[in-house]
Amino acid sequence: MTARTHDAFAFASLITVATFYPPENISILTFFAAVVGNIIGGLIPDMDQASNRLWDLLPLGDTLAKVFRRIFFRHRTLSHSILGMVIIYNIFDWVLPRLLNPVHVDPHIVFISIMIGYASHLLADSLTKDGLPLFFPLPFEIGIPPFRFMRITTGKWVENLLVLPGIGLYLLWFIKTFSSEISRVLHAVGS
Repeated sequence: MTARTHDAFAFASLITVATFYPPENISILTFFAAVVGNIIGGLIPDMDQASNRLWDLLPLGDTLAKVFRRIFFRHRTLSHSILGMVIIYNIFDWVLPRLLNPVHVDPHIVFISIMIGYASHLLADSLTKDGLPLFFPLPFEIGIPPFRFMRITTGKWVENLLVLPGIGLYLLWFIKTFSSEISRVLHAVGS
């Protein structure tokens, strides 16, 4: 999937989870940090590519991208596996409480948002022809549906004309269907 599809899929996943498991209250800073964290989480699995947009946001991003690309062997290996997700989980679980001031930003909500983005990335990539090396380093890929010929080719017309607009339609339907629940979540912001 392309970066914009991953962004949309991560955001749709965040809205869905937040609607069914709303926080009791959330500061405005936490709300914005959670949305940004979700988008970052949705891009983290592709940090094994030097062209990832995440590298453009960091100082010395080009240099870091070259280093990380060597660590991951090739695209869709460690960062697209359960092992990679566990590593990222532990890194952010340790870093965020030390990085964010809990008086202003709830590190737990931001952490959950990042992990929702990460998981949504893996789910979206499982729909592509290449599938996922979910059990890396074991040498087989998992895909949905299980037959490769039925999966999506990244960046082609199915993704651009069906998947991406489909995510938009899902969001419109979801917001209309669950407007009262979403309203309660939004009222919790700043309270």
